[in-house]
Amino acid sequence: MRTAYLPAPAPIETAPLVIEEREVPLPGPGEIGIRVHACGVCHTDLHIAEGDLPPHRLPVVLGHQVVGTVDRLGPDVTPDLEGRRVGVTWLAHACGSCASCVRGEENLCPQAQFTGYDVDGGFAGYTLARAAFVVPIPLAFDDAAAAPLLCAGVIGYRALRVAGLQPGERLALFGFGASAHLAIQVARHWGCEVGVVTRGAEHRALAEELGASWAVEPGVAPPAPCDRAIVFAPSGAVVVAALQAVRPGGTVAINAVTLDGIPAMAYATLYGERVLRTVSHLTRADAHAFLRLAAEIPVRVEIESHPLEAANEVLLRLKRREMRAAAVLRPSMGAT
Repeated sequence: MRTAYLPAPAPIETAPLVIEEREVPLPGPGEIGIRVHACGVCHTDLHIAEGDLPPHRLPVVLGHQVVGTVDRLGPDVTPDLEGRRVGVTWLAHACGSCASCVRGEENLCPQAQFTGYDVDGGFAGYTLARAAFVVPIPLAFDDAAAAPLLCAGVIGYRALRVAGLQPGERLALFGFGASAHLAIQVARHWGCEVGVVTRGAEHRALAEELGASWAVEPGVAPPAPCDRAIVFAPSGAVVVAALQAVRPGGTVAINAVTLDGIPAMAYATLYGERVLRTVSHLTRADAHAFLRLAAEIPVRVEIESHPLEAANEVLLRLKRREMRAAAVLRPSMGAT
């Protein structure tokens, strides 16, 4: 099978991912083998490739938005999974017994493992996953459209929940990439007024196409105070701007894996019972709930499809903010 793997972190400009042929791996106890049809490309993949996230395992195959068909079963796996189309998310495993897991917060499990970070992911023609952690893919979406739903979509949905968004409220989205373009559709489905703050004119145009009431450049204040805001950019300065945009008692959720630090700000920016929260990973419940909702709406998924061999180039374009839509890799199958 064709695989794009990371031997060691390096600037993406140096094309650190290596393309090679590998043997198809065999599933162990509790695992399934998945023939990959599509895998979304995420900013987290870029952070791992460049070492912004300290490596957990090297070499590693990146990719945690995987759509494929189950064609091999390991021991102790129910046979009815064979032949099914499933999705693999960022959460590869949680212990199920720690305090976080018992509270329903498996995303905060100290023993959690993550796809494309602790275990090999979907930048390949074939991958393995724990059977208990895959999710069914709704028939409403083809393989390429379904892939970004598994991280960008689910994480955006969790961000809406962490922000405490209620139907009919006013929401501001700071940044408008793969996750935000899906989150806005959920918020609009809930009858919310949504505004977008983003640098790119193309992204502002897409936001308006998807129902944004206003879309402005950074530095332009929203027309009215917002109830909730979500920050998708890894910038502390944007967090301050989001706090300034919400009303007293409003909430700002930071949906970023890394952040460059929050600058000093006047206490009045946070005062008035404003709430600042972070979004950490996702749970299986998030994934199941969002995929059902996405099919019900149904959400429109903006994608760019690329061959697996273009993985380095796609990550470079992602770093340069040249992507209007969510990028998806389509592996060319080798071994069977």
